[in-house]
Amino acid sequence: MKLKLVILAFCILTSCKSSKDITQEFTPTFQLSKKTTHKIPKGQDYVFGYLTVLENRTSNSKKTIQLPVYIFKSRNPNPKKDPIIYTVGGPGSSSMPSAPYMKYYKYLDDRDFILVEQRGNYYAKPHLDCPEWAKATNKIHLEKLNSKEANKIYTKAAKVCRDRLVQKNIDLNSYNTNEIAADINDLVKTLQIKKYNLLTISYSTKIAQVLMRDYPERIRSVVMDSALPLEVNYDEESVANLFYTVNKLLDDCEQNTNCNKAFPNIKKRFFDYLIEKTNNPLVVQVKNPEKDVMETFYLKGKDLINVFSGASTGDVENIPFEINKLLKNDLTSVKKQLSYLFAKPGNGSGKGMRLSVWCAEEYPFVSQLKVKKETNKYEAVKGLSPVVFTSEVCNIWGVKKVSDIENKPITSNIPVLLINGEYDENTPTKWATSMHQNLKNSFQLVFKGWKHTPTTNWSNQCAMQAANDYFNNPMVKPNPKCFKEIKNPDFKTE
Repeated sequence: MKLKLVILAFCILTSCKSSKDITQEFTPTFQLSKKTTHKIPKGQDYVFGYLTVLENRTSNSKKTIQLPVYIFKSRNPNPKKDPIIYTVGGPGSSSMPSAPYMKYYKYLDDRDFILVEQRGNYYAKPHLDCPEWAKATNKIHLEKLNSKEANKIYTKAAKVCRDRLVQKNIDLNSYNTNEIAADINDLVKTLQIKKYNLLTISYSTKIAQVLMRDYPERIRSVVMDSALPLEVNYDEESVANLFYTVNKLLDDCEQNTNCNKAFPNIKKRFFDYLIEKTNNPLVVQVKNPEKDVMETFYLKGKDLINVFSGASTGDVENIPFEINKLLKNDLTSVKKQLSYLFAKPGNGSGKGMRLSVWCAEEYPFVSQLKVKKETNKYEAVKGLSPVVFTSEVCNIWGVKKVSDIENKPITSNIPVLLINGEYDENTPTKWATSMHQNLKNSFQLVFKGWKHTPTTNWSNQCAMQAANDYFNNPMVKPNPKCFKEIKNPDFKTE
């Protein structure tokens, strides 16, 4: 891949020029930098720099922002000419922490690998941090505030954060999926990449969909790991998806001879327990190391469902065992989880970015009536709200609703591989399955017993292998040997 370095050209623009003229006359640049976001281990060949783009491509503003980009060189002396561009999920998560671990990425065996930071995230300039939100979360947990009180605290935190960012002259309306997709397209053109592949996970699969719709010309193939379709209204379904996946896992336990023998009738007993605790909360005392006192927590079903929702792929085999511990009033794991609440608040990195994306792209399309019904639909977790941000918070954040097309499915002939974990409650397999009819050249792989984002499962890199095989031959459904070896979970029983 030939890297073109462009010197930023400043134009004198008159007020009569349209925003379209401004965008056309502005030239994005990629400037090399010796100072990187992370220390890269010796032996890894790479280039690092900052992409400079317009903050708002639809206004008269000439303000620019900078996005860090790593270009990791392939381990192959004769790499394929179409690199992979990778950005992670969130919204609000940083891609840059992956940079030191490139030796584990199979993709570099065949082609260059480009790591892109989304605008507004931690290493971008500017960074939409919200430490106020982190402090609010800490306060809500430690003071055991109810949902109404918590919403007031969060709403206040959102206002303080918003006001601070606006005072820095940050245009909160410019931090969304459309602009991120345009950033990546600008990068591709600036580096003179003729064809490239996209690797996206969770939220960033929405970025892939926008790129496929609006800038399809240079895209060779796409891997969407744990896809979030544009047309899905996440907040209307999240509790139902959680219930479906918990039921699926516990059904699998009951159909497993050893698991069913060790934990008979576990599904009914677990849901009965959650209902009972919703009506009569579980009282748990945990020592607060900061104050050297015992703190009392009252946990309902909506809190205790975390036995499942807080688990990763590596924890799946232990979930029935952990549920059984809870049913036997063994609270060691619960206390361990609660002890994390005493940690000092974080810096709220990327929270402002998450607010801008969600309040512009998800919240406006959600039926508040459906949200209300979902919150109280399941007796076992009554009061568990499906929303990421409340209407009060989004109204305070004040970003504009995106166009209706951002809530519509895309159609495309670009080759796509959809990867899912069987027990993923965040982006369930049904979403990717529903995308097949509009993605004419797509395949789907479902990993038995796995949860969210299989390609990031470091204990078993089979999904990464499948993705890499696909990039090498996107017209054939990958079927690596390791995929055939993945069986139903071997549930822990003692």
